Amino acid sequence: MEFTNNGALQGIKVVDAARVLAGPFAGQILGDHGADVIKVESAEGDECRGFGPPFINGSSAYFNAVNRNKRSVVIDLATESGRESLFAMLDDADVLLENFKLSTLQSWNIPDAAWFTQRFPRLIHCRITGFGDHGPYGGLPGYDAAVQAMAGLLSINGDVGADPVRIGVPVVDLTTGMNAAMGVLLALQARNRTGRGQLVDVSLYDSALSVAHPFLTNYLHSGKVPAPTGNKHANIVPYNVYRTATVPLFVAVANDRLFAKLCIALGTPQLPQDPRFASNRSRVENRDALEVELSRAFARVDGESFGQQLLAQGVPAAPILDIEAVARSGHAQFREMVVTRPDYVGPGIPIKLSDTPASIRKPPPAIGEMSLDAVQGPFGSSG
Repeated sequence: MEFTNNGALQGIKVVDAARVLAGPFAGQILGDHGADVIKVESAEGDECRGFGPPFINGSSAYFNAVNRNKRSVVIDLATESGRESLFAMLDDADVLLENFKLSTLQSWNIPDAAWFTQRFPRLIHCRITGFGDHGPYGGLPGYDAAVQAMAGLLSINGDVGADPVRIGVPVVDLTTGMNAAMGVLLALQARNRTGRGQLVDVSLYDSALSVAHPFLTNYLHSGKVPAPTGNKHANIVPYNVYRTATVPLFVAVANDRLFAKLCIALGTPQLPQDPRFASNRSRVENRDALEVELSRAFARVDGESFGQQLLAQGVPAAPILDIEAVARSGHAQFREMVVTRPDYVGPGIPIKLSDTPASIRKPPPAIGEMSLDAVQGPFGSSG
């Protein structure tokens, strides 16, 4: 199956020497948008090939979801000849993605991360670490759940009074991958102006703190330590799951105009006239009293039809769907966010460009499917 590569990054060569999730996800984003991505693996392969079930053609669905549009080459970087092969690939590469320990680099006689752009001046070197190479946590290994804990995300997730809960998706790894891809694009743009590459330093810890919103900023300005709020919002009311006569509804009303619309639809038009509920600030202050009134009103409506009615009126509301319902939904299919092809099944591409569209040109690679000689050439127009 052939697909023309008209992506925005056509002609950009990426050496993806990262493992597991954050780095490979960044590499896939670049590959989706046209870059030639060469995945460097050991003979055992990226360990997330084994993160299953389910498995497809020997690799996990987990691996396949973040490694399409790549070629794989096996290099033993523990040997000097293997490292020389990597460096030969970097001679004409635009981007290096890696997440090696600093001690590993030093064992290869690479003193620090600055070495790569000193040897390869046009190279964009994206280094992904757990906490950065220096500082009080510098050099510590990074794992999504552990970083969620150390960055405060677990402390504000879950129900009031219950134990902290890990955010279900690996949000730290995925955010780090997106930050890495964005950092690479920023550095490529800067290279267009300066002719020089640079180091892109991205850590799981920094990425986690960057999405601790609004809890971190609330603390910095108030001095009050945030606690879990369940499905409620710390700064917006009403913003919660409400039980109806049928299915539960999530309602997120961020301004007074929408609150008035909600109350009219619920048959409680008097609530916005109550001084306790007239503004978001007052609704936050009188949250418990308002929740009693709203819960009573929501209990009388059909959740599915009422949710559709609210959305049609511009009020943010939605039934809570499971993953099966999402995967089968007509809109996910229409937006091409679920891909089902003979050679690839997985999530779609979220960034749609009108003139230089992304594409899935190649399914995830088998371990070492290409020889070192073969990866010197570009993808071309087909996978």
